[in-house]
Amino acid sequence: MTILGFPDAAPAAGLGGGILIGLAAAMMLLGAGRIAGVSGIAARATGISDSGMSRSSAWMFLLGLPLGAGIVALMSGGLDAQFASPVFLIVAGLLVGIGTRLGSGCTSGHGVCGVSRLSKRSVVATATFMAAGIATVAIMNGFGLEVLR
Repeated sequence: MTILGFPDAAPAAGLGGGILIGLAAAMMLLGAGRIAGVSGIAARATGISDSGMSRSSAWMFLLGLPLGAGIVALMSGGLDAQFASPVFLIVAGLLVGIGTRLGSGCTSGHGVCGVSRLSKRSVVATATFMAAGIATVAIMNGFGLEVLR
């Protein structure tokens, strides 16, 4: 199935992924009593934050993210991935890290968990994330910039 204007879209895979993300967030909230906010878990793993799960649990959660992606890549026959330059990725990562600290959370905590709990702060944060992303893409397109090589 293709979507007009988006020939590479995979709506069934997106739906399946969204269901799995929702289930994982619900399991973490109901099972551990914690919000599945990756930036908060990363802060706990690195010792920036003292609240939340144990540091070892935080590290296991973080290690599971790329391991899970790797398992999916192996099971699906691999992925043709392209990445920006290492310098660009480092700068982008630092900016995202600063933004998550300023916004008291990231897209997983606010966008998935907070919005589903009807948190006003999370709705505003998610709208801000989306607006900033849309503006960034529009500006880059306007200047003819492409991140991937």
